[in-house]
Amino acid sequence: MTREEIYSRFEELDKRASLGGGVDKIEKQHAQGKMTARERIGMLLDKGTFNELDKLVNHRCTNFGMEKKQIAGDGMVTGYGKIDGRPVFVYAYDFTAHGGSLSETNAAKIVKVQQLALKTGAPVIALNDSGGARIQ
Repeated sequence: MTREEIYSRFEELDKRASLGGGVDKIEKQHAQGKMTARERIGMLLDKGTFNELDKLVNHRCTNFGMEKKQIAGDGMVTGYGKIDGRPVFVYAYDFTAHGGSLSETNAAKIVKVQQLALKTGAPVIALNDSGGARIQ
């Protein structure tokens, strides 16, 4: 693959990951009067300050047909940004992907954000819209 092809593929994956479970699931959220995880983070943080972590991470479950249900981010949006100019870490359950259910991968993403926050002395904010835990 050329460098341009690699960049193009990454941009494609990034764009798909930004849609969580897909356009149809986003529309369903909106029809219920709910915002998506990324929309909630966008409303919370100062404009343009959100830096997402582990956006392309996926679960590794091969039971229950889960190997066919790969959604980048795996139903959890994590990262950091600013509120009134002050640094914060944030994680939000993405109901559009697997009902926002907690997986092993999600838990690892949350722990990573908590460890970074502890190291920097910044607060952690959790935004919950979840169907519960995913037993895998």
